[in-house]
Amino acid sequence: MTVLALLAASALSVSNTATRQYLIVGTAQTDCYDNRREIAPPHPDQPFHGQDAQYPGPAPRYQLSADGLTVHDLNTGLSWQHSPDTNGDGKLDSRDKLTFAQTRLHPDKLNAARFAGYNDWRLPTIKELYSLILFSGVDVGGPDMTRLPTQPRPFLDTRFFQFAYGDPNAGERVIDSQWATSTLYVANSNQMFGVNFADGRIKGYPVKTPGRTEKTYFVLCVRGNPRYGQNDFYDNGDGTITDRATGLVWQKNDSGTAMTWEQALAYAASLKGGWRLPNAKELHSIVDYTRSPDTTGTAAIHPIFHCTAITNEAGKLDYPFYWTSTTHVSARGGAAAVYIAFGRALGFMRDAWRDVHGAGAQRSDPKTGDPREYPRGRGPQGDAVRIFNFVRCVRLEEAPPAIR
Repeated sequence: MTVLALLAASALSVSNTATRQYLIVGTAQTDCYDNRREIAPPHPDQPFHGQDAQYPGPAPRYQLSADGLTVHDLNTGLSWQHSPDTNGDGKLDSRDKLTFAQTRLHPDKLNAARFAGYNDWRLPTIKELYSLILFSGVDVGGPDMTRLPTQPRPFLDTRFFQFAYGDPNAGERVIDSQWATSTLYVANSNQMFGVNFADGRIKGYPVKTPGRTEKTYFVLCVRGNPRYGQNDFYDNGDGTITDRATGLVWQKNDSGTAMTWEQALAYAASLKGGWRLPNAKELHSIVDYTRSPDTTGTAAIHPIFHCTAITNEAGKLDYPFYWTSTTHVSARGGAAAVYIAFGRALGFMRDAWRDVHGAGAQRSDPKTGDPREYPRGRGPQGDAVRIFNFVRCVRLEEAPPAIR
């Protein structure tokens, strides 16, 4: 794609949403992928057309304060600490991480000290913190969790925010860069949703670990725009739902059937009228963290939407994972794509399927293959692998053309 085309589409997207209280910032993914590797941007009549890089949203725009203490997001109106360096030694490492209880007290300490001249700091919600994620990053997870690849790229803009991977010398894995939020899992008060900027995921992390050393997290406080993350849905009466907070228009019903990532892109393209597969940040914007299968008996989404019920790996009534147009790049290439779990985010642990990461988690699945090859999931928590996931398409109120 050309730089001029990228800037033009991004500028149009910004102009359509400049006054939004819940502006969805683009993912910064600029490369296209097939089921394994990077490819040239596909044309509309080619397979894999319609993926994330071909519909760039508003480009991330930050401004570092003169004193270097804060970063203002010019898109969202949120202002952030520049660094989660809690001990103030100028370095970011495991000693700066806090337990869950300590993260809850941290904003009070900042406010008492009038950090950067303000006394209205708060812990971010999961939607606020996820606004910072960039899928130009590369997942550093793999068989050897003690080594980083030659040129690691975190899922955070390190030109503006201080970042650190996990430190194996302190007993950590390189992927241990989980950042705390104020959002607890409604179905399990012992789980906090956090963002991992080392491997590009949202998961429910433990609040307490009885009999073990407590899990610790980086914490980055925020202030400003208290309406960020609040949806304003309107049923248009024609099978579509407009979110007036974001300017995105959604299908009221999902695809009704599961499919591979390539099939999901083709399904969206077949709808015409500007419909496309949403990117990771767009789809995440409609998660409702007050709902879950175990508390409301529904998917983690506003009841204005319809979600197809499924039977999950544990044999229970549940709700699907939904594909996004975003490739989840790792050191092994582009063979996985991002999904959002609107039902339980199951994992196989201690010889049983469990809701290990919570409804509202963001993980990734192989783009192709046979899920029967993963009878106990994959990864440290045995994440369920489905490969065939559902789709809910999106379009803008005024949709710019795809970049060719």
